[in-house]
Amino acid sequence: MNTEQILNEIREANLSYLMLAQSLIRADREQALYRLGISEDTATLIGTLSPAQIMKVASGNTLLCAFRMSDDLVWGLLTNHSKPGANESVSRLHASILMAGRHEHA
Repeated sequence: MNTEQILNEIREANLSYLMLAQSLIRADREQALYRLGISEDTATLIGTLSPAQIMKVASGNTLLCAFRMSDDLVWGLLTNHSKPGANESVSRLHASILMAGRHEHA
């Protein structure tokens, strides 16, 4: 994959992310704040963007979304690599609880 292809992929990801974010914000603001890990101010801004503004913001070469899980514990729970034979639904629930706690502190 060359540089231009990577930049095109970033732009597509940005556009998809902004469209999803705006849709979630308009449908259920509280869920959007939790699921996207964004602040009230950011949600207000994204929720009011026009289609032209979304296209302009998405066209940059910097990825707008990022992984929210930066530690091994959450990744281990999500991928079930932490314990052999671990119950997947319990592991995912535990990971969700950890991420929800982080959202409350943000």
